[in-house]
Amino acid sequence: MNRRSFLLGAAGLAGSAIVADAMWTADPEKPSALPFRLTDVSNSAGIHFRHNSGAFGGKLLPETLGSGCAFLDYDGDGWQDILLINGMDWPGHRTQRSTLQLYRNNRNGTFSDVTHAAGLDGTEIYGMGVAVGDYNNDGFPDILITGVGQNRLFRNTGKGTFVDVTRSSGLAGRTGLSTSALWLDYDRDGRLDLFVCNYVKWSQEHDVFCSLDGKHKSYCTPEAYRGETCWLFHNRGNGTFEDVTATSGIFDSSSKSLGVAMLDYDQDGWPDLIVANDTQPNKLYRNNRNGTFKEVGVESGIAFSTDGKARAGMGVDVADFNNSGAAGIAITNFDNEMVGLYRASGKGAYEDVALPAGVGLPTKTMLGFGCVFADLDLDGALDLALANGHIDETVRNIRGNVGYAQPPQLFLNLGKGSFRDVTLEAGPDFSQPRVGRGLACGDFDRDGDVDLLLTTNNGPAYLFRNDQQVRNQSIRFRLVGTQSNRDGIGAAVRLECGGVTQTRMVKSGSSYLSQSELPLTFGLGRRDLVDRLVVQWPSGRTEEFKNLKAGKAYECVESRGITPQSGF
Repeated sequence: MNRRSFLLGAAGLAGSAIVADAMWTADPEKPSALPFRLTDVSNSAGIHFRHNSGAFGGKLLPETLGSGCAFLDYDGDGWQDILLINGMDWPGHRTQRSTLQLYRNNRNGTFSDVTHAAGLDGTEIYGMGVAVGDYNNDGFPDILITGVGQNRLFRNTGKGTFVDVTRSSGLAGRTGLSTSALWLDYDRDGRLDLFVCNYVKWSQEHDVFCSLDGKHKSYCTPEAYRGETCWLFHNRGNGTFEDVTATSGIFDSSSKSLGVAMLDYDQDGWPDLIVANDTQPNKLYRNNRNGTFKEVGVESGIAFSTDGKARAGMGVDVADFNNSGAAGIAITNFDNEMVGLYRASGKGAYEDVALPAGVGLPTKTMLGFGCVFADLDLDGALDLALANGHIDETVRNIRGNVGYAQPPQLFLNLGKGSFRDVTLEAGPDFSQPRVGRGLACGDFDRDGDVDLLLTTNNGPAYLFRNDQQVRNQSIRFRLVGTQSNRDGIGAAVRLECGGVTQTRMVKSGSSYLSQSELPLTFGLGRRDLVDRLVVQWPSGRTEEFKNLKAGKAYECVESRGITPQSGF
């Protein structure tokens, strides 16, 4: 069901008959117990945050979108901190003041709110998304906040504080309804460039009146508004950016973009981009290696659903979930559209295997937003986590089988192309219905497994600690570029262990309005030794390391070798 038919009150299932290829049907054998649990530690960790959508009864479009979150090490102490993005009250309806919140990791399972001390509470913005990256290569991550109106760039001073450099960086003067964003080095010059998604042409002054009964205002679907192009900004290397949207081939005013992820879909060593669009075809921008991109969404097979329709794309993540050496794609959609799970089928093409892989039917009645691939059980196969929640609390009046608050979902990778829904097995904390939006992963307690951070619309944020019941081994890598960008964003890391090859990319952005940590975690099962590790840097340099011990974190500095760190 698309967004328009939802607001018209249509009921029933839409789409073609469900047919699953027997070869890809999920394994019916279920393990007796999940080897990990997800425990809500938000309160005990000191994460006290509540998102403000600004809703006052005016039914303004941005109120449905929520906001994102990020794991980042802002102070460079090796521990992941947390950043939560917030909205604000609309002009003329101010009752409270709300800002984003930065939580410093105390290294003991708790966090301290350092928003004021870091200088991040001085500017109110109706925030949406976040992208973290060291754009000036000084060793400290900077923050880009998207939202309604003017996006904001905060430079990390390296002294625990941030400075708003929106104007001096050249990013000022462009306003819109911006959503997800990411940093990437698209021209491989060693400096991070910036890509920003925009949803539709909207402002409070030009809000469209939509109604189900002709009298009372309702939330409009994106069809009520014209689309808007995404933006691409080239890093000049002197602290400023140049808008290259038009000259790079990115310009497309028909897009209604909510999610973006970086990938190397043709495996040529140059970063490409995939954009999830709402009610418009998804876009795949192939890097031409000369500063320009070509849009190849239709020919690659990711533009439409299997029945040829543009779905309501929300969030997107990219990863080699079947350990084939080629990245696959997950895209969340509106309820009754189910998640798209795309497997690389060779020659730059993808096929949607959501149904036969076992993630299609369980997501049919869910409205997905954030999504992340992460190896939660550390068995060497990437699992898939989803944040779900509807856009309007009246949905239950339209269709009784769909709720406003919806449980997140977790799909365990069984290997051989199939997944199993283990949401309930992950524990009662995780499986509670929520109005989910942003989702990110990171090892906040440095115990070697990946934890989850989830935001809700007009509600709290949740930190889920991954508690291993059966301890599998893992290994972590933090990349530091020298000729490449300092964060190593765009680097491909290939790990060989016990006859299995896993591939990961260091990336900014992904999911929905959010960003996961930059260090990479590889699950190794019961294996104690990595046979071989190959790092392909964005600069073009390739480095190889052998016989690395499991249970450790390593720092890999381009052209200078690899060093084990204390603990994870």
